[in-house]
Amino acid sequence: MSIEKFITLTSTAVPMPIENVDTDQIIPARFLKATTRDGFGENLFRDWRYDANNQPKKDFVLNQEKYSGNILIAGKNFGSGSSREHAAWAIHDYGFKVVVSSFFADIFKGNALNNGLLPVQVSEGFLGKLFDAIEKNPATKIKVDLIKQEIILESSGEKESFDINPYKKECLLNGYEDIDYLVNRRAKIEAFEKSRMN
Repeated sequence: MSIEKFITLTSTAVPMPIENVDTDQIIPARFLKATTRDGFGENLFRDWRYDANNQPKKDFVLNQEKYSGNILIAGKNFGSGSSREHAAWAIHDYGFKVVVSSFFADIFKGNALNNGLLPVQVSEGFLGKLFDAIEKNPATKIKVDLIKQEIILESSGEKESFDINPYKKECLLNGYEDIDYLVNRRAKIEAFEKSRMN
């Protein structure tokens, strides 16, 4: 199954300045029974979004109408804890295409990239600027350019570069999963094999 191509994205953002968010908070273990990626978004941050009576908690950011968009701005150390791939599924299924933080757990970062979700790691200083700008104006737009590997705060023009594995960058730009990548390299692989046989 292919993933959606990612080249650039300009969007408003949802700020969640909570540090040390682990995968059980992203998607609680009781919702992990499904084996497909669909439907996990409705339970994203379930225990933070809803009370014991399944009523939305008005103070949680995803329940506040003033915040919306395809970019989640998160606090430091996002995605720690267990290695569950469902955390990336839930974030992507909810509608986020980018998660920004000053630090990601390595396993979460890998799971995100494998599922078409771009983790953008920035400095703590730049992260603070993003939070401040969105707090002042929830309509603030942020641009993420994967080709240039830049994230830009459009209101001020401030920007910062981010790192990404070159192979995963190519996969995202082309909408490839690992198998898609190999299939699209088939001719080159066959040509290499023939050259080795001569």
